[in-house]
Amino acid sequence: MTDEERDGVRLSSLDSPLGDGLEVSKRELVDHLDAFADRLVPLLAGRPLTVKRVRPGAAPFIQRDVPKGAPDWVRTVPTWSDRAHREVHQVLVDDRRTLLWLANQRAVEFHVPFGRVGEEEPTGLVLDLDPPDGASLEAVVATARLARQALADAGLDAAVKTSGSTGLHVVVPVHGSPAEDVAAATRALAARTERLDPEVATTAYVVAERGGRVFVDSTRSGRGTIAVAYSPRVRPGLPVSAPVDWEALDDVRPQDVTVRTARELIGDVDPWAQTLPGPQRLPADLVAEGHTIPVARVAAMHEGKRRARAKAAEG
Repeated sequence: MTDEERDGVRLSSLDSPLGDGLEVSKRELVDHLDAFADRLVPLLAGRPLTVKRVRPGAAPFIQRDVPKGAPDWVRTVPTWSDRAHREVHQVLVDDRRTLLWLANQRAVEFHVPFGRVGEEEPTGLVLDLDPPDGASLEAVVATARLARQALADAGLDAAVKTSGSTGLHVVVPVHGSPAEDVAAATRALAARTERLDPEVATTAYVVAERGGRVFVDSTRSGRGTIAVAYSPRVRPGLPVSAPVDWEALDDVRPQDVTVRTARELIGDVDPWAQTLPGPQRLPADLVAEGHTIPVARVAAMHEGKRRARAKAAEG
């Protein structure tokens, strides 16, 4: 059977390949998202959604605007797109049937901001730990522990999950600060993580300047987005962003948790909800330190322009 209906949503071509090179069927994506709907929806609800979709015979693509032909019960919120230079209408996943409808659209990755619709203050921040190509997971785990130490030194606590790729996400729930202050605090935490062991961790935004170290990316906090826990990622086998206990980091194997195995490995519990600490206030000194640190991508852009001008002058 290739078609069926769940929660009033017609699901089609379930036994067809999901996308090129992914090695899973559309049914396996739908089954995973359905099995984790009760855990995914609370993470997505009230937050403008960005998805990565796939289609057989085409490259994966990012979509923020609601797909054409969406049912009238799919809730959306108007937001401004700097990339499209226009207003778009982003989906709000407030229930299971919206999640299933997106699954039927071959939406694989689910990314949301830390802010909810109608609220000015972000609900969290993330240090995204990105290893260099070919690096062992040991280096990423070591960097995660450095980040945890930097957080503890600031009086903060965090939960950790795999990114669904090769990295780790260190997530800190926060409250009481505007987006600019949350972004600043994240930059300060990244810098403090790097200072704890600059041979292992770096905040260098330009890849060529990282020297084989793990990049502590602070740019996703403030007004950026994050792939939520339990979201698949567009890679062969569809690995899943999975919560990890801090004490079990040495044993983590991100490639083991996929849309095929997540239900068995994670079970019916919600380890992300269980390990995520409550919202915390950001220390004033951390925020102040962060405001002295330039935004990484902006600093890299200016440095690139400076080098180009210098090269042109030499020529």
